Amino acid sequence: MNLNVLMMITSPWHLYLMAAMYIFAGGMHFIKPKAYLRIMPRYLPKHSLLVALSGMAEIVLGIGLCFQATKNLSIYGIMLMLVVFLLVHFYMLSGEKASAGIPKWILILRIPLQFGLMYWAWWYLT
Repeated sequence: MNLNVLMMITSPWHLYLMAAMYIFAGGMHFIKPKAYLRIMPRYLPKHSLLVALSGMAEIVLGIGLCFQATKNLSIYGIMLMLVVFLLVHFYMLSGEKASAGIPKWILILRIPLQFGLMYWAWWYLT
């Protein structure tokens, strides 16, 4: 039996939930780019390019979770991506305009959520 097929049979359903979550989130970068452009830190260049690249990264890493040959690499990529995304989360706490109208308490809760998502990914390393 093909190793990728075997992985699809033996991997837990929640790994595929994670994959679907990242694929969906990445797709939203292309469906609703203005939402992501509004929260880009001003000190970063080429916001449209960065939104597209981050969306593509989420899609590719999400798909990579579904295959044994790329799962661990995708997990490391997701953890690194989430660390980089902390820049946006901290930037959104810097002021009312940067917050995009999201209440401060939600923005504060998103920071530990990032670490929870990193742990969730790390949990699948083999």
